[in-house]
Amino acid sequence: MSEAATTQQPTSPIRLGLRENWPQFALLVLINAFVGGMVGIERTVVPLIGSEEFRISSTTLVVSFIVSFGVVKACANLVSGQLADAWGRKRVLVLGWLVGLPVPFMIVWAPSWGWIIAANALLGINQGLAWSMTVIMKIDLVGPKSRGLAVGLNEFAGYLAVGVTAFLTGYLASKYGLRPAPIYLGVAYAILGTALSILLVQDTREHVRLETAAHTQQSVPISFREIFLLTSFRDRNLFAASQAGLVNNLNDGMSWGIFPLFFASFGLHVDRIGILKAVYPVTWGILQIATGPLSDRWGRKGLIVPGMWVQAVGLFLTAATSHFEWWLVGSLLLGLGTAMVYPSLIAAVSDASHPSWRARSLSVYRFWRDLGYAIGALSAGLIADLFGMGWAIGTIGALTFLSGAIVFIAMESRPGARQ
Repeated sequence: MSEAATTQQPTSPIRLGLRENWPQFALLVLINAFVGGMVGIERTVVPLIGSEEFRISSTTLVVSFIVSFGVVKACANLVSGQLADAWGRKRVLVLGWLVGLPVPFMIVWAPSWGWIIAANALLGINQGLAWSMTVIMKIDLVGPKSRGLAVGLNEFAGYLAVGVTAFLTGYLASKYGLRPAPIYLGVAYAILGTALSILLVQDTREHVRLETAAHTQQSVPISFREIFLLTSFRDRNLFAASQAGLVNNLNDGMSWGIFPLFFASFGLHVDRIGILKAVYPVTWGILQIATGPLSDRWGRKGLIVPGMWVQAVGLFLTAATSHFEWWLVGSLLLGLGTAMVYPSLIAAVSDASHPSWRARSLSVYRFWRDLGYAIGALSAGLIADLFGMGWAIGTIGALTFLSGAIVFIAMESRPGARQ
């Protein structure tokens, strides 16, 4: 598979910027919508498949599919930057889609819960490679001045698709049952995403070389171990972003597994659960169109800190109430807070990383962030089994508030576009 940079015509030199690269940028936005849709097929129905079809009574065991997804996705994220620099972005994107192709079929035909767990391991690889590449390639295309906008548009497409698919699967499940009809959406997403990635996507490593050549501070060679330590602990901005990303997805992993079971325990029907499960990622997705560019103007910290605290309020409200209307407000707050945080964190990591090792730094950040899925699902499941699901939601809310306080103390307050 040849790199796109080698197929560029001499009359069309490599340039940075959204306007200069809008056809490829728009294509990557569409592809990431299909990536997000692959997760959306699971947000409403899969926890209910575990509790209703396979009669699993343990909350911890029901959310085990999220643990497998989170651990595998975190590891895939960790290697994605290395693979992107070594093989090229497009090859890694295509590989991610090829691994994801069997996932919806495995869910449809699963004779046991072990199949669901295995399918989610493959889904973790798909998301870790494919979503990582769409983010990295958009950042490559636009250059340093519009990172927040690029990330905001990428995450808008992905999480809008998560939310819309969660709603559609809930509706289809209420009409036709939990399987197989709702999962057919995933079949379409997988085929379309794979085909577009193979046929139309072009690689962006030449854009990275152009930005690196123009960078005022040239980077000395740096090992992946050094990048891992910098991103995880040693650089205060990267540390603040990594821990906030982990906690953000910790509460997302909890909501993925616990919310459907929590709402169902109060007698809420699956179609209304689908609405609640859709409102959160749809709000998150749409508002990132605004919060991504705002982080370019206002700086990253000014959105991350209040965003984490708004998430915490949404979680506390959900845990403390027992009516659909209050849960809807809680889901809206959770979506608003996540929209403030998500693109700002990725842009903050990009700001603090040299272009020559930015992809690897982002892969380390995404490793910690998506490990939060596994930690959140497992810890929430254990707390729910011991003390109840309301306590699990409230405890994760407290951790989310604390994480915002850590960002307030540790992260430097500098406008993102100037870093």
